Amino acid sequence: MPKVDNPKTTSGKVPHKPKLGQHFLASDTAALRIVEALGDISQATVLEIGPGRGAITEMLAQKAKRLIAVELDRVMSAQLRMQFSMQPNVEIIEGDILTIELDTVFGPKPGLLRPGLNFSPEPARVVGNLPYYITSDILLRLFEYHRYFSTIVLMVQKEVADRLAASAGSRDYGLLSATAQLYGRVEKLFTLPPTAFSPAPKVHSAVVRITIKPKLEALGVSEAEFIAFLKLSFGMKRKTIWNNLKTRYDEDALKAALAKSGIKPAIRAEALPLERTAALFRALRNENA
Repeated sequence: MPKVDNPKTTSGKVPHKPKLGQHFLASDTAALRIVEALGDISQATVLEIGPGRGAITEMLAQKAKRLIAVELDRVMSAQLRMQFSMQPNVEIIEGDILTIELDTVFGPKPGLLRPGLNFSPEPARVVGNLPYYITSDILLRLFEYHRYFSTIVLMVQKEVADRLAASAGSRDYGLLSATAQLYGRVEKLFTLPPTAFSPAPKVHSAVVRITIKPKLEALGVSEAEFIAFLKLSFGMKRKTIWNNLKTRYDEDALKAALAKSGIKPAIRAEALPLERTAALFRALRNENA
């Protein structure tokens, strides 16, 4: 069991001042619950985003077949590299999860695949304590590369967790909810108080698990086009679906598609489940064919 993260040395000084929105997990009980939420990882590859001081990393290193930890902070990545230098199953990458080449990390290696064979890697599992200010950006990047992942367990601001798990028609349902639920099943597992972190944030956090199971095929939609359609539909939160979509679609075609899919023009996008939004998308595609 790793020690609880303590930002102070025996002299009482802080050796590494948090930056980049960092709030380090300071509860090994919470760390264990997060690791357990990944399931049996003894034969799995795990991607850890932002390991920080390594509270979760140490547990993962003991349990995972392979651990890839991506840390942006240069000092911390160097410290982690030293800490896990004797554990061959652990790889520390200094870099930004938003820009590193995930195809290079998880894709086929040159020369290893014979011509004519398809590359089908065992999907990795993802875990991380995300900086609040770039949570959505990281989630969208993980969804973009969802083919490499099976389970995503993340600690995020509680309000973000509420949005991810929200049902259509609720106050919290929006573009992030629809996008996350397009790619998988979202579960809000548990909430953590500010005292579980060092330094303590001003808000509560929550752990969510997303089990990757894309609905694109079942909904009969193409990925890039439907994501663009969702962005347009939710473009202005207070506007109706009609007012958001008429900026892009011919009004006659839009009126016909709404009628065909049984959707009233005065409804807002957040009131529509994914299935009905997809039905409108398909109807509009047919109108414009």
